Amino acid sequence: MNSNPILDYQRLSPDKIINAVEQEGYRCDGHLLALNSYENRVYRVGLEGDKSIIAKFYRPERWDDSAILEEHEFSNELVDSEIPVIAPMSDQYGDTLRYYQSYRFALFPNWGGRAPDLENLSHIERLGRCLGRIHAVGKAKLYHSRPTLTPEDFGVESYNFLLENDFIPDDLRVAYQSVSEHLMQLVSWCYERAGNTLALRLHGDCHAGNILWVNGGPHFVDLDDSRNGPAIQDLWMLLSGTKDDQERCFARLLKGYSQFCDFNPLEVHLIEALRTIRIMHYYAWIARRWTDPAFPKAYPWFNTQLCWEDHILNLREQISLMQELPLSLI
Repeated sequence: MNSNPILDYQRLSPDKIINAVEQEGYRCDGHLLALNSYENRVYRVGLEGDKSIIAKFYRPERWDDSAILEEHEFSNELVDSEIPVIAPMSDQYGDTLRYYQSYRFALFPNWGGRAPDLENLSHIERLGRCLGRIHAVGKAKLYHSRPTLTPEDFGVESYNFLLENDFIPDDLRVAYQSVSEHLMQLVSWCYERAGNTLALRLHGDCHAGNILWVNGGPHFVDLDDSRNGPAIQDLWMLLSGTKDDQERCFARLLKGYSQFCDFNPLEVHLIEALRTIRIMHYYAWIARRWTDPAFPKAYPWFNTQLCWEDHILNLREQISLMQELPLSLI
């Protein structure tokens, strides 16, 4: 009987993880720690000699092999340019994507570190310099097997999925559909104001949780969401606080960024649009994974009446934010 990759993935067990790693020539000591990842399964695997390695098992039917390999290639391009990115390790044949039974996985060096201090402007400037260097490499060519970040993909497809699969309670469907359609009109307006933005290969999910501060500087991890898109996508998630706080932070971020890569100032019009479609995509992402037993355990608040009421309120706030003046480039 042929195995079902989705069921196999949900049943990934410690012995299979260890066997997969040992198949690659490593000697495991039996210690295994699941890391904070649900889209893929990621583990710190103990090795003999008081060492460890990171094993990342890819979710079936999300990326095909060519898309995974494109991300690996980009990661290694960045490392070759001496940019601090944690890239997958190659085997003796130079391959980075590995196979065990029905599983696809990659191995990464285990780096310690802490999250960057996003209130420290010197940290922000260092992050800006690194992102400028990443984007200088990223714009040399585009992905072919990975998609481009678009409002249709992250926004329209997200709210349609939630409506078509009956996640939204009946008494909230009209309100949810109305606010979603209004938001997408405003998102289109923001894109029009930004004009023709240059697409480049991005980190794609550049928040503090995907940055390790090591030896006085940042190291970027987890390019699994890497895709083509506007540069501002990798910058806006590092901004927080009041509008004044965000403008001060953004100015320092661009001070570092512009040393290595040009920035189109019109992309500031995309910040709230991108935040909006990210919110919509996040809820649809959880819904798409809801049959995976790991998700109800990780997100017990999801798919309740209160969850959807709060979600609609958050979306209504984005209507106001997208109609405000964008951040000023100090």
